[in-house]
Amino acid sequence: MSEQLTAPGAAHQGGERELAGLVRQRVAARLAAYAGERELAGLPAEDETARRTTVGRLLAEELGAQRRLFLAQGGQILDPAVEQRIAQAVQDALFGTGSLERLLADSSIENICVNGCDVVWVKDAQGAWRRESPVAGSDAELVETIRGLAAQAEGEERRFDRAVPRLNLQLPDGSRLFAVMAVTGRVSLTIRRHRFPAASMAELVRLGVCDEQLAMFLRALVRARKNVVIGGGTNVGKTTVLRAFAHEIPPHERLVTIEDTFELGLDADPASHPNVVAMQAREPNIEGEGGIDQAELVRWGLRMSPDRVIVGEIRGAEVIPMCNAMSQGNDGSLSTIHASTSRGVFTKLASYAAQSPERLSLEATNLMVASAVHFVVHLGWDAAGRRVIDSVREVVDADGAQIVSNEVYRPGADGRAVPATPVRAETLNDLVAAGLDVRATVHQGWGQP
Repeated sequence: MSEQLTAPGAAHQGGERELAGLVRQRVAARLAAYAGERELAGLPAEDETARRTTVGRLLAEELGAQRRLFLAQGGQILDPAVEQRIAQAVQDALFGTGSLERLLADSSIENICVNGCDVVWVKDAQGAWRRESPVAGSDAELVETIRGLAAQAEGEERRFDRAVPRLNLQLPDGSRLFAVMAVTGRVSLTIRRHRFPAASMAELVRLGVCDEQLAMFLRALVRARKNVVIGGGTNVGKTTVLRAFAHEIPPHERLVTIEDTFELGLDADPASHPNVVAMQAREPNIEGEGGIDQAELVRWGLRMSPDRVIVGEIRGAEVIPMCNAMSQGNDGSLSTIHASTSRGVFTKLASYAAQSPERLSLEATNLMVASAVHFVVHLGWDAAGRRVIDSVREVVDADGAQIVSNEVYRPGADGRAVPATPVRAETLNDLVAAGLDVRATVHQGWGQP
């Protein structure tokens, strides 16, 4: 055993990481040699369970050897807690996502932000940030971990190097990963978790996103095939609410979903949505060729006989084909958009339309939006810092540079949505026909005096 270290103290994290690296190298080398011996003997490769057992045995042997060496040299014996951390670090490194695996396994964590291998922050479901231990021994090791994740992703190969310094993909558990290098001081990694992949209106009520009466109203919007755009800021829960809307779509309908990166996962629920085509945009290759954006996918999707088109998030030029889809027989379509207020959704739609190849004027955009979008549902934060629906607008018409709308739910004193202007009579009739309880609407001050 030519490479040895003195026993690290509990506070000597650098020595501990160095020892973990040495043990990992030795276990990996012995594991490779053992696999070679099995192959020469004509034995099959070990499955995942057997491989973990073998790694555990080799790890115990290597830690035992280090422990005996420290004692023989008169050094301090390894603290059991240090041994446990080293063992965990080695197992993490050999089985996929490194130390990220422990964070990904923690269901209470919502966001994981890595600003360099040893600057790790996580945000829990209550919105509180806390510092976590390093996820790699160096930034170079972190890059290799990210590349390993990219190699495991389904679909085409995804590069991550100085020539392609960003990576955007979905992890096997549905989490969304985005990483950058070269354009930042250190390698940066962000993982956004979706804690409620099978959301429903009932789940939104349980989580406090809306009350039961508002949930009844939103269900009726879906069943009445109203086109809805869900707005809100970053990380406010737009995708979860979109899933809840989609949960109310009858299972016999054919859906086409279009996303920048797969997140919705409606095709993974054949009981609720047995007839789904899920499409994902593709970025150009290193020569700048082969890219397919969401706008093109919307056009393709319209040729696939959908009952509804769902765009995970409007980000740019897809706004025009999306509105065309909504106004040309695909009523009941859904999408999300970043916007700070419900009225701001209209400004954002106009901005994207102005930047599209069609270069629509504001007046033309407003006419298009007014003929396509029936309702805007906006998410924000209540006074206690919880995610809530705070506004719902019914789109009425376009008047030159303005979209005319009624705010049927507005933010109350605590930031949560409360009933405001009644919906139009013809809209109320549609919603009642779709199953909205008239008594509930009367209770909210709508419909009858």
